[in-house]
Amino acid sequence: MTLACLLAGVALVGCGGGDDEAAQKSADAMLDEANTRMSKLSSLTIEITNEVGDDTVTWQMTTDLKNRCQVKNTFSRSGTLEQIRIGETDYVRPDKAYLETWSGNDLGTARPGKWAKVPVAESKPGGGLSQCTRPFESFGTVTKGESTRIDGRKALGLKVTDPSDKGGKYTFYVATEGEPHLLKAVYKGGEGGKQLTTTSFSHFDEPLDIRPPASAQVLDMSESKD
Repeated sequence: MTLACLLAGVALVGCGGGDDEAAQKSADAMLDEANTRMSKLSSLTIEITNEVGDDTVTWQMTTDLKNRCQVKNTFSRSGTLEQIRIGETDYVRPDKAYLETWSGNDLGTARPGKWAKVPVAESKPGGGLSQCTRPFESFGTVTKGESTRIDGRKALGLKVTDPSDKGGKYTFYVATEGEPHLLKAVYKGGEGGKQLTTTSFSHFDEPLDIRPPASAQVLDMSESKD
């Protein structure tokens, strides 16, 4: 699986009946339950850290999985981009380093430290902005690994192999107590095995407090075009 697949929010979730129940289920069955459970969440936070050599990118999103989310992208070499999406409106705030590095992304007359208000309809794939929705889909072949604890919760590691990425190794850590949540996913691979991607999932079904920025900090890009 590529980094793009991980960013798409692929989730494998175990059952919530404890270690004994998990032991009785096949890895494929756990994966099927994962997709069903995760698709029904009302909210969650996803945080991804991708390291390739000395280059690191972090991406964090809190979302209702529909049309309300808050995102922060941090690039070790090229600045930070923040995004708030509420319904059909995006609020986007790049810093100076981001604007200087990614000038090819059309942010209009955006200025460092200011929020640009733009219609979601203007967002294009590859333009740097995130969707609030996440697909939860199966991939590859999954087998059971070892039990462990993630953030204080019992979890089972699911090892996944993907024919399209022969050098990649994936481990998905699935909660085996309480609600059936995916807690963490780790990918090792890439060219020369130099890529390490860690994806953490948290704050399941918690109330969201996502609001528009203060009006004084917002530039209405639709008005600037007139």
